[in-house]
Amino acid sequence: MQFLWKHVSELVGKGIGWSVLAEFFIYAVFSLVPLALPLAILLASLMTFGNLGENFELTAMKAAGISLFRIMRPLIIFISMVCVGAFYFSNNGVNIYVRGKEKGLLKDLMIYDFSGGFDNATVMVSDSGRVQFTADNKYLLLSLYDGESFENLKKQRLNSSSTSVPYRRETFKTKEMLLDFDTEFNRFDESLLQDQHVSKNIKQLSQSIDSVSKISNTRRNEQAKELINRHYLGREEVAGRMLNTNIKKKKMHALNADSLFLSLNQEEMVRASNTAIEKAKAIKDLISYNKMMLDEPVKYVRRHQIEWHRKFTLSFACLIFFFIGAPLGAIIRKGGLGMPVVISVIMFIFYYIIDNTGFKMAREGLWTAYQGIWLSSAVLLPIGVFLTYKAVVDATLLNPEQYIRLWGFIKRKTHSIFTK
Repeated sequence: MQFLWKHVSELVGKGIGWSVLAEFFIYAVFSLVPLALPLAILLASLMTFGNLGENFELTAMKAAGISLFRIMRPLIIFISMVCVGAFYFSNNGVNIYVRGKEKGLLKDLMIYDFSGGFDNATVMVSDSGRVQFTADNKYLLLSLYDGESFENLKKQRLNSSSTSVPYRRETFKTKEMLLDFDTEFNRFDESLLQDQHVSKNIKQLSQSIDSVSKISNTRRNEQAKELINRHYLGREEVAGRMLNTNIKKKKMHALNADSLFLSLNQEEMVRASNTAIEKAKAIKDLISYNKMMLDEPVKYVRRHQIEWHRKFTLSFACLIFFFIGAPLGAIIRKGGLGMPVVISVIMFIFYYIIDNTGFKMAREGLWTAYQGIWLSSAVLLPIGVFLTYKAVVDATLLNPEQYIRLWGFIKRKTHSIFTK
């Protein structure tokens, strides 16, 4: 229902048939599986073993010499099959990608224009933007806010012998662009989404990561060579200038840049300062442009690496939640929809917060992909092992009397230490 009310304004009054709406909601159900399946396993295992403990059936089986692992064995086999099915669904199932928006604004936009060729690329970045129809519904109006554009003007080089490439940089508060748009309702070509990371399986993701990583490394090396060959030792003025290494060491002496600068007259100082500032700005703009050119392949590889690890984390999360829910149900010995639901919701919220934190860290490049995506599993796995151990040894983990005695012991020890 929440999904329906969230998208009702985008569906009503658009002339969309019932079959398309039904397909849309079926895909929405598939997109909820990664969230619903671990929670369902946690709640089911917690309720099942809670009911067995509440009715003293676990006590009877243990009294007959049956260990907890033997009682759990059929369910472990079943959950293992569910994990395999979850991996198959995650790897080959329906993948949905929805880009979020905030109050109708698109955030952190980056637009590439290669219509004039790669050597004459234009890159526009903006803090936010908005897309809307014009009054006649024939065009899309793209409004960009707080951004800048950077254009490579290689075709407008001053002369053929010069190695300097002119650039144009523009900073804007608001920029508007008109885009052609077909107002007829047509089904989107699904083949256009084949290169998206969410629509690929493990093999395709690995191939994309390898190929784009090679392209990114090649582009990075080319940029480094271009920077060295054109912007060091005065090569922006004289192409191919090399450092003379044949000078005898006895003729070489150290020079102090400050002393050289102070030896100039006032006019020469101003001219040298302006030249240095212009060169520094040109280098800064070039580095910024190179960074923009590298950002997209780096983010492409990062998104694919995150999705590659996500194919495994769903199955592993189902297994971990079973080994949390089953022992915890045997310990608390409460079935029904009361205590198990409360504990399941608390555990799942804890898992969801950690999982989203790791995902955002990996997405922003602060952590590597495996560190961010496997963070939730690394945190919950020790909890599952601890609860399983406590359930096997029949520990009274949630017995309030035990904690009251522990608190009394701590108070007595603390009092004896401070009274000495």
